[in-house]
Amino acid sequence: MKAVNAHHAVSWKELFRKYNLLLFIGFFACIAATISPKFFTFQNFSNLLQQSSVTGIVSVGMTLVILVGGIDLGVGSVLALSGMIVSVLLASGYGLVVSIGASLLAGALMGCFNGLVSAKGGVPSFITTLATMVAARGLALLTTDGKPVFNLPESFQWLGSGFVGPLPASGLLWILITVISALVLKYTTFGRGLYAVGGNDEAARLSGIRVTRSTVYVFMLSGVLSALGGIVLASWLTVGQPTAGKGMELDAIAAVVLGGASLSGGSGGVIGAFGGVWLLAIITNIFNLAGLSSYYQMILQGGIIVAALMLNQFFRSRD
Repeated sequence: MKAVNAHHAVSWKELFRKYNLLLFIGFFACIAATISPKFFTFQNFSNLLQQSSVTGIVSVGMTLVILVGGIDLGVGSVLALSGMIVSVLLASGYGLVVSIGASLLAGALMGCFNGLVSAKGGVPSFITTLATMVAARGLALLTTDGKPVFNLPESFQWLGSGFVGPLPASGLLWILITVISALVLKYTTFGRGLYAVGGNDEAARLSGIRVTRSTVYVFMLSGVLSALGGIVLASWLTVGQPTAGKGMELDAIAAVVLGGASLSGGSGGVIGAFGGVWLLAIITNIFNLAGLSSYYQMILQGGIIVAALMLNQFFRSRD
């Protein structure tokens, strides 16, 4: 009898270790459903998908950076700068292709700078991207002297607030990027190489992986996805806002780590980050349903994230 109980104890422990994120999501979803019967409705999930899409898109890029053992603190500021670039160009009469292309190019250049300084210059990505965070925010404010940009064309607003059937276009874009990234990580040499670089960059270099080039590419992708997040946000809000994206880097890092990634690199994935973003969205949804003020929301959300990360880390350390 004791042997059977011990077997059950191990099974539950193993179950939690493997599926702790899903269990957290289920736990908080039950709390949300208890507070409001409207939680388990298609409309509410559609709203959550739309509201989480910007953080989700940025989190995909953050996942790739963390996989190679780096960190990107500039994602929120690059998001704001890219949102301002696309808004200013659109308001000035340039077409969608030129405006969106210029915004994505700005994100790629920012990411390329981060990657080159970190990989070739030997500067820790924490320092490099901290500098980018400050500089990009300054550029975003300088673009219009800190003023928001209005009068964006209706054709641009579809990306952020339009629908494909019953689902929001921005949410579907997030899902598409996540699926493509997951396939690249699993089935391509480049994707598998990122895990090797994050696990041991010297061993990866000796085995023929171009560590510097992979790192630069990863930061460029993070810059492009941050820019795309800025474009989607400007489209959704129908305004270019230079203060947009403040704190986005912390949300993205929290989502990636909640999704099972290690900040030391070499483990994790975009599917886990997808779940991490959903967990944060559900927690925020609970606070909104309960009518808590934003001050209490920030305090409780921080506490819950720390508790979840500590539990996650506890079970990872027991492997």
